[in-house]
Amino acid sequence: MSDQSALPARRTVLTGAAALAAVGFVPGVAHAAGGSNQGGNRRARLTVLGTTDLHGNVFNWDYFKNAEYTDSASRDIGIAKAATLIRGVREERAGEAVITLDAGDTIQGTPLAYYYAKIDPITGGAIHPMAAAMNAVGYDAAALGNHEFNYGLDILRTFESQLDHPLLGANAVDDATGRPVFPPYVIKTLRPTKNGPTLTVGILGLTNPGIAIWDKANVEGKLRFPGLVEQAKVFVPELKKAGCDVVVVAAHSGADTSSSYGDALPYPENASTLLAEQVPGIDAILVGHAHVEIPQRLVDGPTPGKQVLLTEPLYWGMRVSVIDLNLEVRDHRWHVVSATSQVLDSAKVDEDAEVASLVLAQHKKVVDYVNSPIGTSTRAMSAQRAVVEDVAAIDFVNYVQADTVRAALAGTPDATLPVLSIAAPFNRGAAIPQGQVTVRDVAGLYIYDNTLLAVKVTGAQVKDYLEYSATYFKQVSTAGPFTSDQVTNAVTANAPKGTPDYNYDIVGGLTGRLTYDIDIAQAPGSRIRNLSYAGAPIVASQEFALAINNYRQSGGGGFPHVKTAPVVYNRQVEIRQLIIDWVAARTTIDPSTFASVDWRLVANGQPVTIS
Repeated sequence: MSDQSALPARRTVLTGAAALAAVGFVPGVAHAAGGSNQGGNRRARLTVLGTTDLHGNVFNWDYFKNAEYTDSASRDIGIAKAATLIRGVREERAGEAVITLDAGDTIQGTPLAYYYAKIDPITGGAIHPMAAAMNAVGYDAAALGNHEFNYGLDILRTFESQLDHPLLGANAVDDATGRPVFPPYVIKTLRPTKNGPTLTVGILGLTNPGIAIWDKANVEGKLRFPGLVEQAKVFVPELKKAGCDVVVVAAHSGADTSSSYGDALPYPENASTLLAEQVPGIDAILVGHAHVEIPQRLVDGPTPGKQVLLTEPLYWGMRVSVIDLNLEVRDHRWHVVSATSQVLDSAKVDEDAEVASLVLAQHKKVVDYVNSPIGTSTRAMSAQRAVVEDVAAIDFVNYVQADTVRAALAGTPDATLPVLSIAAPFNRGAAIPQGQVTVRDVAGLYIYDNTLLAVKVTGAQVKDYLEYSATYFKQVSTAGPFTSDQVTNAVTANAPKGTPDYNYDIVGGLTGRLTYDIDIAQAPGSRIRNLSYAGAPIVASQEFALAINNYRQSGGGGFPHVKTAPVVYNRQVEIRQLIIDWVAARTTIDPSTFASVDWRLVANGQPVTIS
């Protein structure tokens, strides 16, 4: 492997107290050491260490840039760095009760994870790099995330079999029986003091109901996903009846109640605060899924005077949550008397040597894979301005998707349908260079593991779809000039923190051009003007085949019509791999064959200027 694809030179490794000092760790009171008029064996502390949304990140590495990961907030990523923090806390609290949990989304998200799901799948004998890393860290349990289901149940079950800890999913239930098909919980027996009573800890795992929508093709007819609150009301009492002194939940569900799928499911996507408020007996919740940082949040529970602690350690291994549950013996049993938490920053420490060494060979193999050349491009294409103008890079994605659907429909009753396609600017940094093109270059255009479908839609539905997509833009009164951020990522009822780039869909035609203006001087819902196909205004009753990804078709983002539209194509092929295979088969990308300017931003009919 070349020098440029190796990991950066390692810095001095900080472990134990030195590592914790570097990240500003607040040790708290070591209750097990005494200091109480009740004696040293009557007070103790349970420490819960937590990660979440690791998404296949072992090293602090960006496979698409072939360089060490960096971002505007100077954050580092990877379980190898999180492991240093975890080991440090364990050293600092040697002799105390410590457990380590993860809140899900582990086996999807990087080329490293993709490689061992699709290129050299673990079902063929390879060990998943995340299994190797997590086993080295020594987790006690992990909740299932929704992305655990992306590659199907065979990959998930193989990953589960490779772990030294259980994968918990109390609300992943058999479609017929309603019983969990993964362990709903695990009970750990610990001794927090030398001579005091044993401590019994129940760990409940809950996943996201949205799996029923997002991975419908993998789970329909096999699994159902009831609400987190509903299932916790079943299993928390069961844990209490089993003698658990403490109940901790690992929940792959955000803290702030909301659902990206609206009312498509009766159960909310983000329900961790509801868990705390509505289910008696929970002491702390390790939150996942929302990709936000919550050092500590105390929520009033249903038991008067009792608060429930929530914490979420950002994502990708950027942070580790440290929960302190302070305990006291009453009636010969341990009781939680107070709870605090903090998050530790992985950027301040080096990677754990054991974890790094276990996965380094797999990492190098994947670096070589993503940097292998597969073709050439006649000119460079960039997605940098894809959110404000029609660019060839997005046209390329739409072209490959539409062309795949067109070929698949040949010889079917839908073969005469004109084919349209949707693509979103997932990655503004994506670029195809002029000249040699590698797997990494192409994969950067499509950073998610979505699969391709096609649905049948009408002209009226295409207009509705585009209107919904155009809510991405802020309303203006002139044609500018503006900077990009002055017109994009509008705050809406469904996106209170701003509409993400991945929820702005650009629609293009294959054999006929789909052209339209987006008038951002108009209110949302009245912005699409001059909508035409093949040079003629679209007729409301016209029918089209619309190439679309599985996330969008299953309701992700709440776009209209596509969830209930008839499916005319679904072969469960990853879009990213389709694009890679297209380039490898043809060897040359020539934008002149697919790129054209078919949409534009206007204000009261005048072209908007974006600096």
